[in-house]
Amino acid sequence: MDNTVTLIIAAVVGLAIGFAIVKMLQKGSAAKTISNAKKEASNIIREAKKEGENIKKDKIFQAKEKFLELKAEHEKVIIGKDKKIGEAEKRTRDKESQISNELSKNKRLNEQLENRLKEVEYKSEILDKKKSEVEKLHKSQVQQLEVISGLSAEDAKAQLLESLKETAKTDAMAYLQGTLEEAKLTAKQEARKIVINTIQRIGTEEAVENCVSVFNLESDDVKGRIIGREGRNIRAIEAATGVEIIVDDTPEAIILSCFDSVRREVARLSLHRLVTDGRIHPARIEEIVKKTERQINEEIIEIGKRTVIDLGIHGLHPELIKAVGRMKYRSSYGQNLLQHSREVAKLCGVMAAELGLNPKLAKRAGLLHDIGKVPNSEAEVETPHAILGMKWAQKFGEKKEVCNAIGAHHDEVEMTSLISPVVQVCDAISGARPGARRQVLDSYIQRLKDLEDIAFGFNGVQKAYAIQAGRELRVIVESEKVSDDQAAELSFNISQKVQTDMTYPGQVKVTVIRETRSVNVAK
Repeated sequence: MDNTVTLIIAAVVGLAIGFAIVKMLQKGSAAKTISNAKKEASNIIREAKKEGENIKKDKIFQAKEKFLELKAEHEKVIIGKDKKIGEAEKRTRDKESQISNELSKNKRLNEQLENRLKEVEYKSEILDKKKSEVEKLHKSQVQQLEVISGLSAEDAKAQLLESLKETAKTDAMAYLQGTLEEAKLTAKQEARKIVINTIQRIGTEEAVENCVSVFNLESDDVKGRIIGREGRNIRAIEAATGVEIIVDDTPEAIILSCFDSVRREVARLSLHRLVTDGRIHPARIEEIVKKTERQINEEIIEIGKRTVIDLGIHGLHPELIKAVGRMKYRSSYGQNLLQHSREVAKLCGVMAAELGLNPKLAKRAGLLHDIGKVPNSEAEVETPHAILGMKWAQKFGEKKEVCNAIGAHHDEVEMTSLISPVVQVCDAISGARPGARRQVLDSYIQRLKDLEDIAFGFNGVQKAYAIQAGRELRVIVESEKVSDDQAAELSFNISQKVQTDMTYPGQVKVTVIRETRSVNVAK
């Protein structure tokens, strides 16, 4: 720093001297110029020295400030490190104290456990001694009781168990009845809302099919041509179609009778073509019937396709589509099977949506639930329609939920998905609504009689009445033989027996009535 100041001063002095000499030469007075130059040079030197001292002092001051700043920063770093070290030491001391506390606590616990073990061992020895004494005393008491009562311990135990079983069974039935009533209070209202909402949103038609079709004629002269010489034409028609043709005194009409509506439709269309064409003879009859059968088969496939499109069902196997089309020509208790299946599919879709389930899957199961009622061969007729439909669905790649719903809608297999009870309920709604189905009088009376016979099969039943078209069973019991608790149990048992042994649409309500009468005569 001193060398730099000296060089600066020398340079300044040289410049000043040179400037003074030039100035003096210009004025033409060398002596005066030199004296003035010396003075100025001395002044400049003083000023330069002062300036150098000031610069030196500033530099020293700046160096001291920089040193103090570096020192302060260093002290801060040292203080931070000291603080961290102190915290680490504190944590270490805390952990050491905690570990020492835990060690002392564990030591105390070990001592306590050892003391407890000694106590338990001592008490166990005492209990073993007392147990042996109690067993000896119990054996002596049992022997005394057997001598007094004349019963062995096994016989007494059997009698006690029997009485306990009866008591437990009665208590269990009472508890079950109470639980069922409590569940009904909460669940019945919600279920009723869902069912009513579903029914209100589905418009249905009431149509009952018969086993006969009426074929209208233009005139009674056509009847003779249909009968043919010695009845050969009518016999050929009946043989080709499998339909009984009734020609009576009904004007301008003949009756086609057959339980199979497909055959009946084939016969009706064939007669229409024969009468329109005018050529009626056995060879022509066979030709027309074959053409009509092919037409009906094509129509069945078209009906199946149209049905699945209307319901928004996709990816159905062609064989299942054909089975759906065949349902148009089948009926169940007078109700058209295809109309019933469409109705069940719509109900299932709405109810599944209300319950938060998959409505498309529910529709699919609802449409296919009765496909087992249209078997392809005589061997399949012996299989229950629910099981047959489930096998078909499995064979043609339907999902497990759909297959289970088809097989379980009459409780013939166990339900494994939530869609199964939905299909069962919607099937009951469609089949049990007023006007949907009809029953033959004999089978209707037999059903009522079977209901009453089931009730009479239980002990204590005095009278039984099937009322409300077989939808309710009133059972009157003898008050001396059946208690109030047993009446609740009897009602449950009868309902389970009806559910197991009978097939019926809808529900059957079982009401057990027990009364006690006390009669006195005042004279």
